[in-house]
Amino acid sequence: MSDFVVYLDTSEVRPGELGTLKVKMAHLASFVEANEPRISAYNVYFSGDGSRMSVLHIHKDVASLEFHMKVAGPLFPPIAPLVKLLTVEIFGAVTEAVLEQLTAKTQLLGGTVILHDLGSGFARV
Repeated sequence: MSDFVVYLDTSEVRPGELGTLKVKMAHLASFVEANEPRISAYNVYFSGDGSRMSVLHIHKDVASLEFHMKVAGPLFPPIAPLVKLLTVEIFGAVTEAVLEQLTAKTQLLGGTVILHDLGSGFARV
């Protein structure tokens, strides 16, 4: 079994905000890359028609996700008016502290948190 945690959030892009959102998300991705050495991956995806955005990150452990929420969290509020958060999905075990941080994020941006517990499998990350 693995301790890594996968985070996936999906949002609707508000009409007319795609260009601004892409700039802000590129800035956020650069910030994460420069300030969070433990994160394995941080990727922002847009649907072909630009109506949806998904943010996928892979953390070596839950401490990396906790650190991400603490360090990058202050950069989330300016993004809030550009999207309507639909879901935050977490694959792997998280702490109460992470759950509280995710709940705060969904209170700011909307959406729901969905937790997925590992049933079986392996990882080579």
